[in-house]
Amino acid sequence: QVQLVESGGGSVQVGGSLRLSCLVSGYAYNTNDVGWFRQAPGKERERVALIFSHDGRPYYTGSVKGRFTVSQDKAKNTITLEMNSLKPEDTAMYYCVVDCMLVAGEKYHCGHWGQGTQVTVSS
Repeated sequence: QVQLVESGGGSVQVGGSLRLSCLVSGYAYNTNDVGWFRQAPGKERERVALIFSHDGRPYYTGSVKGRFTVSQDKAKNTITLEMNSLKPEDTAMYYCVVDCMLVAGEKYHCGHWGQGTQVTVSS
């Protein structure tokens, strides 16, 4: 049974930083991608950052490029999202995901999701 447990969310002021961690258990790493999605109230779920498993390269959505860094440590079974220069528009529930694949166009399907950790950025 795959379990993803996120931690590290919280409330920060504009310009602050947070580090989200995801402890992965029961997952057999394969050729599918891992990373983070987020969802703000009243908005669609958004792909924030992924690690392409076939070559290890990261993907970032445009609004977080240069501010967020995604990484994974397979030995420690962790996926991390470092978030700097946070903005109010980064406020959302952040979800750790594994077993992700591109299914159509830009749409991703992820087989397993964590329960989410809230990030709130205030001015």
